[in-house]
Amino acid sequence: MSAFDALVRPALVRITAPGDGYDPHGDRFWGTGFFIAPGWVLTCAHVVAKGGSAVWRREAAVGITWAGGETVGRVALAKPRPATPEDRLDTWHFPDLALVRVEGADHAPCVRIGDRPPVTEAPVRLYGYAHQTGELGLRIETGETSGFSNKALLLRWSLPVEGCSGGPVVDVRRGAVIGVSKGSNAREGAAAPLTLLRELFDQPGGELLHEVLRAHDRHHFTAQTGSGNTWVDAETRAWPATARGVNPVQRNQLYGHLAELPPPTSSGEVMALVDEVKDRVTEDEFQDVLETEAKAWTDGVVRLHQLHATQQPSGAEAGDLGIDAVLLYAAHLARHLTERYGADPDVAPAVRALSDWTRNESGHARARIRKDIVALLDPAAPRPGASPGGEPRARADVRIEIDAVPYSDPPRYTWQVLLLFDGRTMNAVRAGTEGLRPAELEQALRGPLAQALGLGDKGEHLAGVEAVLPRELFDLPIDTWRLAPDDEPFGEGSLPLGRRRTVVIRDRHRGHRGPFPEWRQRWRGCQSGPLRAVPLRAEVLAPGTEDGHAPNRRKESQNAVYARLREVEGGSVPVYCGPVGSGDGQRAMEAALAAGHPVALWRHSAREHADCAEFHKRAGELFAVVDAADGLHGPVRALRLRAGDTEADPRDRAEHAWAEGLAVLYDPPDRPPHDAPLQGPLLLGEDDPGGDR
Repeated sequence: MSAFDALVRPALVRITAPGDGYDPHGDRFWGTGFFIAPGWVLTCAHVVAKGGSAVWRREAAVGITWAGGETVGRVALAKPRPATPEDRLDTWHFPDLALVRVEGADHAPCVRIGDRPPVTEAPVRLYGYAHQTGELGLRIETGETSGFSNKALLLRWSLPVEGCSGGPVVDVRRGAVIGVSKGSNAREGAAAPLTLLRELFDQPGGELLHEVLRAHDRHHFTAQTGSGNTWVDAETRAWPATARGVNPVQRNQLYGHLAELPPPTSSGEVMALVDEVKDRVTEDEFQDVLETEAKAWTDGVVRLHQLHATQQPSGAEAGDLGIDAVLLYAAHLARHLTERYGADPDVAPAVRALSDWTRNESGHARARIRKDIVALLDPAAPRPGASPGGEPRARADVRIEIDAVPYSDPPRYTWQVLLLFDGRTMNAVRAGTEGLRPAELEQALRGPLAQALGLGDKGEHLAGVEAVLPRELFDLPIDTWRLAPDDEPFGEGSLPLGRRRTVVIRDRHRGHRGPFPEWRQRWRGCQSGPLRAVPLRAEVLAPGTEDGHAPNRRKESQNAVYARLREVEGGSVPVYCGPVGSGDGQRAMEAALAAGHPVALWRHSAREHADCAEFHKRAGELFAVVDAADGLHGPVRALRLRAGDTEADPRDRAEHAWAEGLAVLYDPPDRPPHDAPLQGPLLLGEDDPGGDR
């Protein structure tokens, strides 16, 4: 018998049709679930689906039988779920999880859910209800994890039987639930790793999961230790004497304090603190190879606690990187929230409690880390490691790389989304190697872009987007793309990207070959300024025509464009009032790129227009009020907002009509990569099982 059996059993529930109660024959029995927070049951989505459309309409249609009695619940979050309540799914893909709000169970005991990915070959116990001898009863199986297959956590020596679906899989070595039983075949079982719970954040109403996870941490913090029969007591007994890192009591206390804080605004807000701590503790300036989302403050603790398994300091500086990092992270977080919320009465008490706990535990850290902690917890002291006058910015920018699939007809493209740190270090986030048509790219990139931007944002400082494109896609209207579905209410997700963030185009072809002298020279001129507009094609500004076009004049050849743009003054920016992805516009843009121009302005819209002279005039006025190339971003965002405001006064709309479809080439020679086109398998996508809650 495991020490955790007595802790798991009170948290187990039988899931039935409403009113089934304790019927031992289980004719209306659906499966198993378990409390992860008082009043909240986790199970499989395919288990609750047995209740039909009433379940998906969030009716009180899920029967719950537990140690405290019989009641009903409503499905609050689930993935997957039918498109409409009346639909039925034939296949239940991972994560296959459902979160049920249970009436009258606000004091129910709950399991402790794991905060790290499960490791292979970990001893586990599975709990669930099944018809073992004709009557419904509790079944407990032992076994071990054996690895992953796509998103599935594989189990051997322990096969979930019918009815156990939705039951907990407990890692008895670490003392936490690491998965939810899903099913089995003749040779092995499969569970949904608890790390997949984070996918419920992306469902409508997913922010509710913040409250559930915080309620889980509050529950275990309140239970504390000492009675000998809490999860923390059991974990402490199993904690090896030689173990490094944050011990179960420290983790429980820290998570209890974090549960009282307002949740982070983005993954990047968490990861920016992780970056600061990791650089200080390990003195390693390189980013992690793979980036995963961080939805809660506890996710930062998980990433840093894992440092105890890496190289440890030795000699006079001997210590534990895991405990150093976690305590320093807590201090950075307290300082961060103090600077953001000040004396806000709804936040300040929780921040003070976190600060007090961190100060009390700081004796476990090395001397130099302890010194940093003391400074961070003193609001009057300068932040350790902060550069004087350093300008706040996003954690990282987001880079989209798109490449043509060779010999595809019609043309198709692969894509990759990366984070770009300090304009030099890149980390892959997601990639798609199945060739897509241009019209399919926005939908395919919506989720990956949202994930990457969340990792790049840091508080109110938003990540910019740079799209590295083949020249035939320069008119791809990325600035008009939206992160949210088309029916999303007005908000930050429904705003076109270019109205909220910096969105620029870069040349994929030129980037493969690396900087050349003219490119560097032109960039220095745009950096120092002043900027001035020059026509991308000379005939656009020919006099004597109402709209600025000169149809009877011979068009400027590509060589002539190159020769003219090669001789213009430093700080000159080619300007064009039409698209540049094909035809004359593309030939002229190619000449400008060959001449080394790193900045250009054009319209990606191919609609009929008669205001080219106005466009060039306004572009010149825009350049006159910015000091240098990097000063363009804010004014361009403002212009996109004004030009896209369909409800504005007609006079204001006419005033800014010239900026409709505005596209910007911003292609510095000193930002990576100068490499080969995208090739190879998916780097980190929907089939990745890693991460933590």
